[in-house]
Amino acid sequence: MSAAPLAGRTALITGASRGIGAATARALAGAGARLALVARHQEPLRALATALGDGHLVVAADCTKSADVARMTAEVTAWASGAPDMLINNAGIYPRAKLVDQDPDDFAATLEVNLAAPFRVLHAFLAAMRERGSGHVVSIGTVADRNIWPLNGAYSASKYGLRALHEVLYAEARGSGVRATLIAPGAVDTDLWQPHEAELGKTLARRDAMLRPDDVARAVLYAVSQPPHMTVHELRLSPS
Repeated sequence: MSAAPLAGRTALITGASRGIGAATARALAGAGARLALVARHQEPLRALATALGDGHLVVAADCTKSADVARMTAEVTAWASGAPDMLINNAGIYPRAKLVDQDPDDFAATLEVNLAAPFRVLHAFLAAMRERGSGHVVSIGTVADRNIWPLNGAYSASKYGLRALHEVLYAEARGSGVRATLIAPGAVDTDLWQPHEAELGKTLARRDAMLRPDDVARAVLYAVSQPPHMTVHELRLSPS
């Protein structure tokens, strides 16, 4: 593999301001890609873009909102002269509650962030990717899209749905030049766990026993660096 296997290519990363998103941004930029960095808050994105060097785009947008997605789509399309070569749907949230205690509005909000928002972003660029005959959509999932644990009603429902969305995209896009990859890691040491600190090492894994954001970023880089005739359909990651 060359030192810059993604030179000349563009990638849009949602949830890019921290954690897996920021690690993926560093990995793809290091491989030569130009990045559109998307998250709700602009300042962390600007700091990351500055650290990565010139040529990257910062877009503060809430991808659960159709107006924000429309604005983001216009900005990215102008910057990339079309759809990005790669779309990394990464942004997500992790609430925990027993079903009997789950607030229905919080349940719906989880589905909106973890499932509907990735679809909004995918839908914004998929037609252009198909028309061009190339594109790579990477969905950041979780092992909780196949395995069930208590208190994960909203999270697992959303991530099972994201896996289904990936599978439908994979089936519909075959032969079109558009590739689809699902990266499904176990627990990753990110700020996602801050609301649940009291349970780490008890009902949840200790942080030092989790995967690192860079582990997931390397998996993304591997998937998008493969030649066009090959699709990495799914990678499931777990601590050794």
